[in-house]
Amino acid sequence: MDRTVPKTGSEEIQLYMRTYYSLLRSSHTIQIETLVESHLAMGSLLHPLARSTEPDTSALTYSSLRLPDCMIDTEQVLIGQIERSFVEAGFIDIQEWERVSAPGRRRRMHFDGKSLLAVFIASRSDIDDLVPTLTAFQIEWNKLHTLLQVEDAKAILEAKRSEKLSEAEFKLIAETVYLNEEELRRLEVVWGERFTETLYQISQRRKTIGLRMLAGSLADYRRATAYWWSEVDAQMDEVDLENRPVYFVSSNTHCLANLLTGFAQREEHNLAQYIEQMSTGSLVKEYQTIRDSDSRKGLDNLLYYVLKKYLSDHGQKARDSQLADERTIGIYRIPSRHGFDVEAQVIDLKRLRLDWMDKRLADSFDESRFASSDALILNIDYPLGLAAYELLNRVTERVGSLRGVYIMGKSATLNGRVGDVMIPSVIHDEHSQNTYMFQNCFSALDIAPYLTYGMVLDNQKGISVPGTFLQNPSYMGVFYQEGYTDIEMEAGPFLSSIYEAFRPKLHPYNEIVNLYGVPFDVGFLHYASDTPMSKGKNLGSSNLSYAGVDPTYATAIAILRRIFVQEIQRLRQKSVQRSTVTAEV
Repeated sequence: MDRTVPKTGSEEIQLYMRTYYSLLRSSHTIQIETLVESHLAMGSLLHPLARSTEPDTSALTYSSLRLPDCMIDTEQVLIGQIERSFVEAGFIDIQEWERVSAPGRRRRMHFDGKSLLAVFIASRSDIDDLVPTLTAFQIEWNKLHTLLQVEDAKAILEAKRSEKLSEAEFKLIAETVYLNEEELRRLEVVWGERFTETLYQISQRRKTIGLRMLAGSLADYRRATAYWWSEVDAQMDEVDLENRPVYFVSSNTHCLANLLTGFAQREEHNLAQYIEQMSTGSLVKEYQTIRDSDSRKGLDNLLYYVLKKYLSDHGQKARDSQLADERTIGIYRIPSRHGFDVEAQVIDLKRLRLDWMDKRLADSFDESRFASSDALILNIDYPLGLAAYELLNRVTERVGSLRGVYIMGKSATLNGRVGDVMIPSVIHDEHSQNTYMFQNCFSALDIAPYLTYGMVLDNQKGISVPGTFLQNPSYMGVFYQEGYTDIEMEAGPFLSSIYEAFRPKLHPYNEIVNLYGVPFDVGFLHYASDTPMSKGKNLGSSNLSYAGVDPTYATAIAILRRIFVQEIQRLRQKSVQRSTVTAEV
C-alpha cells in the first residue's frame, strides 16, 4: 500500500496546540487572550472570519451551542476529570454547584452561580475541543462588544434587557453589528430567552476568560475511566456484565431504545396531537404527508424525532412510562453520576419482544431462539476523540467475551451531502499517525433500504482529527487530494483500542496497521453532519434537525440487524456443539 497522509498545511494547527498545552501546564490560571493570536493564525475552517472586524455568526453559533448559557457570567473555567480533582484544588462544594449543559456538546459541567464554571473531561480530546471553542467564543463576543458601543443600540439593550425586541429594534441591532436579520435570528434561537440579556451583557464589557487545568496526566484520564466503569458495574446488580458475551455499540441513548421498545408507536395518538399543537408548521405538514402515503418508515422516524421533544415538555410522568417499558424488555440506563458524562445502556437480548420492536428489525429477530441467549448489548453515548480509546480499553478488559464493536457517529464529508452515510474501510488516525486497514462488516446494501433522503458511500477513506476547530483549508485540501473524504474524531482511537484487544502489545505509531484478523465483528457507520469545504455549510450555520433522523435510524437499524444475525449464528454454533458433546457421551 502506498501510504500518503497529510504532512503539510498543519504547522499552524500544531503551533496552536503546543501553545495551549504548554500554557495549561501552569498551576495558575491562564488567560484565553494569550491564545488569540495562534487561534487566528490557524485559519480554521469553522472560523473563517476570525481576523475580520465583522462578526462570524457561524463560529459564534457553533461555540454557543457547545457552551452553557452561564458563559455570559463565566470568568474562569476549571478543568478536571473527577470530583476529587476539584475537591483537592479547594473547590470542596463542587457537588452543590448548579449542573449546567450545552445543547451541542454532552459534557458534565457545574456553575457556582457567580463566575466559575467546572468542566469534567474524559481525555485530552476534550481539551482540543474546549479550548478553541472558548477562544472563538471570546473573539466573537469582543467583536460584538466593540460594535455595540453605539449609544442608540446600548440604550435599547439596557431598556429591553429582559424583554423581547420589537421588529424595529431588532433591525437596528442587526445593522449595528453588521449582520443581516437572518443571522441575528439564528443567534436569537441559540440564546433563547436570554437573547436580549446576552446582547446587553456583551455591550457592557469585554470577555476575558481564565482557564485552569486541575489534573491532566494520562494516569488521571485512566483513573477517571476506571471510575466510570465502576459506576456502570455497581449499578448493574441484576446483570453480570463481566461474565456474559457483549456486543459493544457507540451511538446515542435514544436510537436503540426507541427501535426496540415501540414506545413511540404506542404513543402515536398523543404524539400526533402534540405535533398539531406545535407552533412550527413544517412538522404538521410532514406528518400529514407521511400519513397520506404508504411510508411507515418515514412515519416511525418522525415519531422518534418528536418523542424527544414530547418527553421534554410532558415531564416525569411520560418519561417514567418510557423507562418502565424499557425495563420490561431488559433495557437498563446507567447515568454517569460522579465522573465525566458518558451514559451507558445495557440491553439483555433474551428479554426483547418481537411484537414491540420496529418492523424494520422483525425479519432479523428470532424470538424463540433468542430466549436462550445470554448475550448483552453495551451501548455508550458518543464519546469524544481519545475518550473512545480509554473507554473501549476498559470494556475489553472487563467483559467476559467481546462479540462485536459497532460505531455510529457524525462526521464531515468532503464529497457528499448532509444526511449521507459513509462506510470507511481505511482510517488514518491523527492521534497515533497510524493508517488502519480493516474489514468493515457493513456495506451500502445494509443501509440503503432504510435511508430515505441521502445516499450511502462505502469503501471510503476516513481520517480522525484532533478537534473540529483544528482544521484549515490547506490541511483539508491535503486530505481531499489523497482521497480522505470522511472526517471525524473517534474511529482512529477506537481502532487503536481494537488493536490492543487482540494483539499482545500497545498499538504502534506512524505505521500501516492491518486489522483484518480481528476475532470479533467490527463496523463503523458515519452520517454526514456538515460539509466544511462548502463555505458556511457547517453545524454553526445550520443543524441536522429532522433531516438528521433519517441517517441516524438507518444506521441504528443496520447495527441492530447485524447484532441479531451474529447472535443467531452464535446460538446455532452453541447448539451444534452441545449436540456433538451429547452424541459423544
